[in-house]
Amino acid sequence: MTRPKLKIRDLTLRDGQQSLFATRMNQATIDKLLPYYEDAHFYIMEVWGGAVPDSVMRYLDESPWNRLRTISKAMDSKSEHPISLLSALSRGRNLFGYVPYPDTVLEGFYKEAINNGLNVMRIFDALNDIDNVKESIRLINQLGGIADGAVCYTVDPKPEAPKQEGGFFGKLKSIFNRPAEPEKIFTDEYFVEKAKAMESLGAKIITLKDMAGLVNPLRAASIISAFKRELKVPVDFHTHCTPGYGLASALMAIINGVDILDTNIWWFGGGSAAPAIELIYIFCTRMGVELEVNMEAVGRIRKELYNARKALADFDLNRDHMPIEFDPLKDQLPADILALFDSAIEFAKAHDEAALLDACHKIEAYFNFPKPNELVKNAEVPGGMYSNMVAQLKQLKSEDLLEDAMRLIPMVRRDAGLIPLVTPTSQIVGSQAVLVALDRKNGKPDYSNTSNQFISLVKGEYGKTPVPIDPAFREKITGSPVETPYDVTKYKKPENPELPELGGKKLASNNEEYLLLELLPSVANGFLRKRRSEEFAKEEAAKPKPVEEEVKVEVEPITGPVLSAPMGGRIVSIAVKDGQAVKKGDILLVYEAMKMENDVMAESDAVVKRVLVSIDEVVGTDAPLIEFQD
Repeated sequence: MTRPKLKIRDLTLRDGQQSLFATRMNQATIDKLLPYYEDAHFYIMEVWGGAVPDSVMRYLDESPWNRLRTISKAMDSKSEHPISLLSALSRGRNLFGYVPYPDTVLEGFYKEAINNGLNVMRIFDALNDIDNVKESIRLINQLGGIADGAVCYTVDPKPEAPKQEGGFFGKLKSIFNRPAEPEKIFTDEYFVEKAKAMESLGAKIITLKDMAGLVNPLRAASIISAFKRELKVPVDFHTHCTPGYGLASALMAIINGVDILDTNIWWFGGGSAAPAIELIYIFCTRMGVELEVNMEAVGRIRKELYNARKALADFDLNRDHMPIEFDPLKDQLPADILALFDSAIEFAKAHDEAALLDACHKIEAYFNFPKPNELVKNAEVPGGMYSNMVAQLKQLKSEDLLEDAMRLIPMVRRDAGLIPLVTPTSQIVGSQAVLVALDRKNGKPDYSNTSNQFISLVKGEYGKTPVPIDPAFREKITGSPVETPYDVTKYKKPENPELPELGGKKLASNNEEYLLLELLPSVANGFLRKRRSEEFAKEEAAKPKPVEEEVKVEVEPITGPVLSAPMGGRIVSIAVKDGQAVKKGDILLVYEAMKMENDVMAESDAVVKRVLVSIDEVVGTDAPLIEFQD
């Protein structure tokens, strides 16, 4: 009898570091890891897309294209027989950004990515709107890549507990007047229908993408077995351990015939990331499943990753609670711990979910992986969204808002059409939850402040939501109750200006840089200006510089009414100038916070005395932005 086999997609260099360390791993660290990856022979390595293009420019001042090229060269990914296939995560119509893009931008990016060594593009839509992924699947296939269609897992909202009146008759009344159970939206049939639609469009792999780790083991069994029954292409399972289901659900997926499993290597596994491959290896060994990976090479990567994690301590939510060191090829486990692995397998086969979860939690506790995060579980959010919210609020010095914002996420999600929470919708909802928390802290009504992206989502520009948005709520947020889809004819290509202060250089010097400008104009603008400044500085270095006397400038004190920043962030654009008259509701400037752009509007008719900030300046909450004339 042939041993069953399991292929592995390693997420360590992309989703692993995004979930645990807010995508702060720099290129120098990755360069140290690549020689060890060459021997591991993972089926697929996820290395790009997702938050990488944004984060490496925004936080590390590095080129995302250089990252892809470097990894491609090490993995020989452009050859007929790559060491490992390289994959990226695309948000379909939203690509690697946070807004919808036209087909020309999609094609440009996919073509450049494949030319630079990408093999597999995992494509999903945050709303599970098939219309938003069809063009991406077609383009990837046409350009010679492998289209991987990802169905985003999410759950129905928890029913709100009915208010109970006091006394016996009050309790009796509440029983008989209990509202009917709401219709289930996210059934197994819902996910199978989405998967079959992607397969029919040309997807060569189908992934059940559980970005929040909310697939409990029995649900993993039912959906994965349904996928295997209904689909002809290989099935991949992607989950996270944040709420405590990940390891048990991964085991259940293996038992139910999943072809590919997404994992991370030890120091980058567990917690808000995917399960650690070392634990999966023990399960597979005890079930007679062949794991198609060189575990000795994985051990060499693991040693290097320990140092990498130490270097990321500032972004590590669990830096004081790291797993114990462990090598599954050399370390002998106690008999009672091995018995837990065997028990978990038997409980999974018997569909005893409670006992299975208990066994897996004891296994994780032995190795010192984080306990299930009840706050994340109840708010039903992805681990990467959680870690990014923590990192962003820390930067804004507003950590005190975290718990309030987390509790508000389910409300914001319901108001926005019961959308799955995966980038960009996770970022949009997370940012809006923070804004609502700020509204409440400041005694304002909910949704007094809204991000531009939340307005676009509610308007309908991101696609069809699983549940229609209440027209009254849409009118409150957008000014109109009418759903308005994204109009590609309104897309304006960003300018590529000459920079006279830098010798007349163009901001983007080639096609790949211009693509970054199209994808993430705000972030890329600052990144590319630095590149041009560096080039200009080299050219000017040899020229003699005149000695200039330092001139002290007196700072004029603020005496007039001031408009302050509702939330800390970076100034993206300024629409007014000194001396300009403005009317109530006019947009004065746009600032970016938590990766979302926010309009700041005039609260009354006034005359601008002074603009107190400049483009690209980072300001804190309540920082003065504009002074008005008395």
